[in-house]
Order: sequence, then structure tokens, then C-alpha cells
Amino acid sequence: MHVHDLIGEALAGMLAKPVRSALTTLGTVLGITTLVVTVGVAATAGNQIVGRFDELVATAITVEVPESEHTPLVEWDAVDRVTRLRGVESAAAVAESKDSTNLSVRSNDIVDPTRVTTQSMTVLTATVGLPEAARGRMVQGRFYDTGHIRRGDRVAVIGDRAAQQLGITRLDRSPAIFIGKHAYTVIGIIGDLRRERNLSTAVIVPPTVGRRFGLRDVTRVLVNTSLGAADLIARQAPAALSPGNGDMLQVVAPPSPTRARDKAQDDVNALFLILGLVSLVVGAVGIANVTLVTVMERVPEIGLRRSLGAARRHIAAQFLLESTLIGLTGGVIGAGVGVVTVVAVSAAKQWTPLLDVRLAIAAPIAGAVVGLLAGLYPALRAARMEPVDALR
Repeated sequence: MHVHDLIGEALAGMLAKPVRSALTTLGTVLGITTLVVTVGVAATAGNQIVGRFDELVATAITVEVPESEHTPLVEWDAVDRVTRLRGVESAAAVAESKDSTNLSVRSNDIVDPTRVTTQSMTVLTATVGLPEAARGRMVQGRFYDTGHIRRGDRVAVIGDRAAQQLGITRLDRSPAIFIGKHAYTVIGIIGDLRRERNLSTAVIVPPTVGRRFGLRDVTRVLVNTSLGAADLIARQAPAALSPGNGDMLQVVAPPSPTRARDKAQDDVNALFLILGLVSLVVGAVGIANVTLVTVMERVPEIGLRRSLGAARRHIAAQFLLESTLIGLTGGVIGAGVGVVTVVAVSAAKQWTPLLDVRLAIAAPIAGAVVGLLAGLYPALRAARMEPVDALR
């Protein structure tokens, strides 16, 4: 037999019983789908759960400061009061405005038409605790100190990506950058930022210098707390930053541990609910396949019963009851095996087993419903058989 003849015979065999072939194929499809869903959803849910308990997210607080027409709501030295709160590890005040974005910054004062020497960057100002508050580190050089701020020195700290764009790789020769017509000495490069990653492409100047760019008032305060102290500090920080006007500040704090725990539990429950539903569908396809094969094997019996007076509804009811009993039996056995498995795994892992009695009671009923739905098509097909055709 040639290959094309073999393929033709195989296709003819598949198409001879299209419904049976479709159900068999559907069983394979659902099996592979279950595998992919199990791996993919488990990885996705695991990442989601880990993210909910991420230490960085759980300890980062941002206080947004709105603009004030009169006196600023938060003074630059107010950050010192926040750092004295118990549970605060680091804090920094930052000022940024729309006028300080997309400023022209270049690394030299030479106009070269063959090179792009001018970059559009954001200029902002911050207090001396910014590297710790942004969870970064000084890749080269150092951050400016209170002496630079008090004297109004024209110094700047740039992000690591900004340094690449400007072509600054060394600080031992005190390179300068030009913001507009004025030069500023670069004393440090900040990088490895875990918060405020936009700082990697920004230029940071002392507050006394930032006034030239309209950066007079604090726009936000970054606070890092010890694990478990975020909820308390989120309530105390506004009063410490702006006594009497704390209610005007907007605090962006991580969710409480109770909410994070509840959301993580919901994620786990949703994950296994999806897997359980997929498994039920696979079981339904299996029951439908078995019932359909049973119908095909019992064609003479069906024909004999019809010829003796059995109505179509009697034949349909017979096979529907059989598939329902199969599902009910599977539900009872599955519930028992499931309970034993949960207890065994919990004992092996030294966990405390949590069993929902309602689920164990509902499992046989769910199995019966699945069996009933899976047997609908085979039962209808058996009921449609004509006695003469069946006996022939």
C-alpha cells in the first residue's frame, strides 16, 4: 500500500464516524489544554502571589504634595522629621515640574553638526537622602551634600542612562554638562534604581540650584519603611511633613498585610478552580465517549427493545440514567480520594488540612450533573434509531 493510499484509508476511517472522532479529538485537545493551562496559570498565579508579598512594594510610601498658592505645604527640612519616626529607614523630598522636563542638556559647548550632542532631559531637585530613598546606589562619584546645598554650588548628579546618552564615562576630570547657557559639574552618577527608575535619564541638582528652573516647592516625598511599618507610617507621615495641613497631602501606601493575604488566597482559589473546571470538562468528554461506544455496541439490543414496544423516551432515559450513574459513582469515589489526598499531603508537608464539607457533599452531585450532560448526545442518538435499521 502506497503512502497516499494509507493516508486516504486513515482519513476515511476518521470521517466514517465523525462524531466519535470529534469526541476523541476533543479529549486529546482538552488533555493538552489542561497541561498548558496548569503550567501557564500556575506560573502566572505564582508570580502574582509573590508580587503581592514583595518586600519592596510592601515598604514603599509616596506622599504627593499638591501646589499651594501661598506658602508651600511641605518645607525642604520637613524630611528630617519623617526620618525620626520609628520604622522609617530612609526618606527624601523631590521637586519636579512641567517646566523642568525636556530641557536641553549637552555635555560640551562645542557645536558639531555631525553629532547629536544635545539631549532633552528632565531636571529635578531632591534632598541628600535620594539615593537611599530611591533604592539605588552611586555608580560613580558621590551625591551632593548639605554643604553643596548651603553654598549653592553648581553641581549635578545624573542617571546612568543619562550619562550614556551624554557620553560621560569618567568623573576623575570633573566633567561638566550645560543646561541652557550655564555649566554644572557632574560629581556623581546614580544607577541600579529599584524605585523612581525615571531618575536614570534625569539630571538632579541641589534645591538651591533648582530654583533657577522653577523647582521651589516639594512635589513628592519618598519614604521607605521597615517591613510591617508601612501602615503606621502612612498615617503619621502627613502630620510630620505638614503639621495642620496633613489632610491635604495624598499618601500612596501599600495595601495592608490582611488585604494582601486575602488577595493571595483569592488568587490561589481562582487558580485551582480553573484547573478543576478543566478537569471536569475532560471527564465529561470521557463519559460521552464511553456512552457513545456503548450505544454503538448495543445497537441490536436497542432495535429489539424498540420492536417490543419501547418508545424513544425509554431508550433515551436508559442511557441518560447510565451516564448519570457513571458520573455519580465517579463523584463519590473522587470526593473520597480527594479528601484522603488532601489529608495525606498535609501530613507529609506538616500542614493543617482545611476541608470544606460543602464541597465534599456537592462533589457527587456535580459528578452526576456532568454525567447527565455528557450522555445527552449518545442518548439522543440511541433514541433516534429505527427498529428495522437496528435489527438489520
